[in-house]
Amino acid sequence: MSDYMDYCTDCKKQTEVVDDHVSGDTICTNCGLVLDHHFVDQTCEWRTFADSEKDDHDPNRVGNVSNPLLSHGNLSTTIVAKPGQKLADEFNLKNHDLLTNPDKVLTEGFESISRMAERLSIGKSSKIRADEIYKNLLDKKSCKGKNVKSILAACLFVACKENKMPRTAKEICSVAQGVSRKEINRAADFIKKQTDIDVIASAECLNGRGLVRRFCSNLGMKNQDMKAVQEALENSKEVDIRRSPCSILAAIIFIIAQLSVLEIPLRDIAMASQVAEQTIKKSYKDIRPHASRIVPQWYAMEHDLDKLCKP
Repeated sequence: MSDYMDYCTDCKKQTEVVDDHVSGDTICTNCGLVLDHHFVDQTCEWRTFADSEKDDHDPNRVGNVSNPLLSHGNLSTTIVAKPGQKLADEFNLKNHDLLTNPDKVLTEGFESISRMAERLSIGKSSKIRADEIYKNLLDKKSCKGKNVKSILAACLFVACKENKMPRTAKEICSVAQGVSRKEINRAADFIKKQTDIDVIASAECLNGRGLVRRFCSNLGMKNQDMKAVQEALENSKEVDIRRSPCSILAAIIFIIAQLSVLEIPLRDIAMASQVAEQTIKKSYKDIRPHASRIVPQWYAMEHDLDKLCKP
């Protein structure tokens, strides 16, 4: 029961009323009038199975949040074999587990995606989209004989691209245990063939534009500097620089950092972009001769470019 103040039509004043969660009635504690009946309790259902009920007990919510991607929402039964149990009995228990919980494989995949997304601070929308992609693959029975870890990592990789909040294959690789970047890229190509997702079109957001704000924010760069990095990245398309998008972006950030009032060490840029310092230096060496064409004039004039260090 829960007590609070409400207006009683019989007492003609604000009185203390109580909600009886068993009968669903709202009762005036002054005159006993039932003010409302059959109300629905909108709060979460909590249960505790402690031996004694104390004021400081720790209640547990019954069940998890319902997942529409699962055939039974979130209802499942899992049976674990006891230590020393016979192999035949353990095998039967596993078969029974699959029968009572047909979404077991799907649930384990969702949990793995959730752990990776949490470690990379990936938003809920990308996580849900990765779940949808994985379920789509399972429904088509496309994952048979495939490395499940690489498929799960690639689902998150592709989902982030689709939502225009990309993560590099190297970042995904850092949270996907035992999965290489090559395997993630190969699995992403496999997803393209098995689904209607255009991975190549989605990859356009990974040409650096989707990473600018995140990298610059991690380095504490101002909005004006961030805008200069964005424009310089767009201008770099007119120059033939045969480096990866992340390497080019890291080198451009290094250029803008030298022209700004901020003193950002190369090692910090390497850490934020996850590009090796030597790789940034090599990319910088290729970009430096074209700095006058790449750096926007409103940000730095040609004589300002003399501040840039020699490659």
